[in-house]
Amino acid sequence: MLEIEYICECQSTQTKLIEDIKSFKKYPPCAIVADCQSHGIGSRANNWQSPKGNLYLSFAIDVKDLPSDLESVSASIYFAYILVLALREKGSKLWLKWPNDIYLGEHKIAGIITTKINSVYVCGIGLNLKSAPSFAKCLDIELSRDFILDLYFKSLNAKPQWKQIFSKYLIEFGLSKNFCVHIDEKPVSLSGATLQSDGSIIINNKRVYSAR
Repeated sequence: MLEIEYICECQSTQTKLIEDIKSFKKYPPCAIVADCQSHGIGSRANNWQSPKGNLYLSFAIDVKDLPSDLESVSASIYFAYILVLALREKGSKLWLKWPNDIYLGEHKIAGIITTKINSVYVCGIGLNLKSAPSFAKCLDIELSRDFILDLYFKSLNAKPQWKQIFSKYLIEFGLSKNFCVHIDEKPVSLSGATLQSDGSIIINNKRVYSAR
């Protein structure tokens, strides 16, 4: 059974859960949910603004509790797109920008980061529900944090196969081609990218697995 620790504030749920897993204070499946963060992890090592009212979640799950066809390089897309699909079922119009940012139209509303420690994945999610920085937006449907948590973990527990998730994501990958990502600290347009079966892309004759 998933154990969820609710805390008022921490530097980062991701950093805290990674430390707890490494020090054997926690064992998967488990999660940490914070009301706010002082040093949330954002893109390219930037701080993710983390005021009270949004969702700040990190969870740990062992590979044995995930579908057998899920590769490590596919994990961030897998965890992110399951959240996208779950919220779409409730009426949201969000979509996943490759590889791990959730968008509404042209504006980011959530970011996801995944770290693997031996056989354990630690996934962090920051989702704007009530407030957002000037360049971002909030979720377009009214759902409580706890409802979203319950919805998401039920969706994860269903253990959809990677090939099922990928086949759905492949259809909308073209939306990402209107954007740039940072690869090797440089902005690169995704207009010429082709999505591969493991979630990586081929761009400029190079296979790329992640971007920050």
